[in-house]
Amino acid sequence: MSQTGDYESLVNPQRKQATAAIAEEFPVRTEPAVTETPTEEEKPEKPAEIGAVDGWSLSNGHGLTFIALFIFSIILYFRPYELIPALESFTQMAFFFGVLTLAIYVPSQLILEGNLTARPREIHLILLLCLAAFLSMPLATSPGEAYTEFTDLLLKAIVIFIVIVNVIRTELRLKLLIWLAFAVSLYLSFNAVNDYMTGNFREGSAFYNNLRIGGAIQGLFGNSNDLALHLVTMVPLAIGFAFATKKSLRRLLYLGSAVVFVAAIVVTFSRGGFLGLFVAALVLVRKIGRKNKFLSTGALVVALLAVLVLAPGGYSDRLSTIFSSESDTTGSSSQRTEILKRSIWVTLRYPLTGVGVGNFHYKSVHELVTHNAYTQVSSEMGIPALVIYIMLMVYPLRRLREIEKATVDIEEKRKLHYWSIGIQASIIAYMVSSFFGAVAYQWYIYYIVGYAVALRRIYYVDQHAAERKS
Repeated sequence: MSQTGDYESLVNPQRKQATAAIAEEFPVRTEPAVTETPTEEEKPEKPAEIGAVDGWSLSNGHGLTFIALFIFSIILYFRPYELIPALESFTQMAFFFGVLTLAIYVPSQLILEGNLTARPREIHLILLLCLAAFLSMPLATSPGEAYTEFTDLLLKAIVIFIVIVNVIRTELRLKLLIWLAFAVSLYLSFNAVNDYMTGNFREGSAFYNNLRIGGAIQGLFGNSNDLALHLVTMVPLAIGFAFATKKSLRRLLYLGSAVVFVAAIVVTFSRGGFLGLFVAALVLVRKIGRKNKFLSTGALVVALLAVLVLAPGGYSDRLSTIFSSESDTTGSSSQRTEILKRSIWVTLRYPLTGVGVGNFHYKSVHELVTHNAYTQVSSEMGIPALVIYIMLMVYPLRRLREIEKATVDIEEKRKLHYWSIGIQASIIAYMVSSFFGAVAYQWYIYYIVGYAVALRRIYYVDQHAAERKS
């Protein structure tokens, strides 16, 4: 072993531990030199048990599937049939490209690895969540509605999540998918700020005069709170990318994007968005600013003061209702408190399978949804499903922390180090903000956790290639 290798083993013992743990999830068969006919014990394991069979497959497999996935994501985010009048009749574009992606993925995966999917812990958890949703249907208040909710939302997100886990094998693919998310976020953010400045408020959200801004694109972003939740998950990613690059211009672009995202979050007047942003900022300060905690903490305080000072009138009053629902003149805070209590009661009343996916409104007040992702899962699919859902977010955090520690102060691993921090903060931001929205079946968290698993694979492929060269 080289002197550099010895040094790294001494100063960074977590590196081997992280690599070994990831290798269990994405095992690789190496071809041993054959000098004689191998015995049964010496024969290589079956591809179905060991994953990708060579370095080329690890890095380049699923190229065509990725193209289909990328096009699907463009359609999912931008909804071109809304933006381009000539395409307004093609509302099933996302479904078509989703089926196409799956049709390319299945045979490609079978050829590459001899199975339908790699088996990291998140895959087991997502399949258990799928099973919990399926078991909730027979006893649902409306089985037909539960089936429709499951197939229209959750099942599609689960399938694409599995595709992401297996297809995102390189840094470039991960960057392209996240850059796409940045692109739609910038479009939404500029439009949100412009809408607020020009008074282009949209119906359906209670605030000043019962109107708030909404997303320029419907679907995932039409509601102001959903728009804020998405942007909250993008801010840490943008900051992680900024610190990961050595190029000043790119760093400024990423940091500038983060500032635009924050401005858009503010004009949504989303309380959940603010709390998610605040917690994400604390995570970033603690992890990125570990070498100079005083300076990084001061920068956080200045940034928060700047947000409050530059925020539109009424923003601080809106935030105060987080702690005092009586001061909320719209009544939304007290209403959500009552729905939260109701959803907890429904959870305790139907603890094993819930009332069925998408069926909580039958047990709610005035047909309202939970406005809380956690009680949405627990009341509609049961407490076991809630445990699985939380584990789906917590487990990637632990594994990302291993990569963060294993790559600390290693210059050639700079990107992986800061990307791992950005994705951690993004997941935590979602966990906080989703406490205020019924978004458990939507795409947000499944893409982010997909990024986390993909980063683990990329880290391991990098380590595997380095070991083969040594």
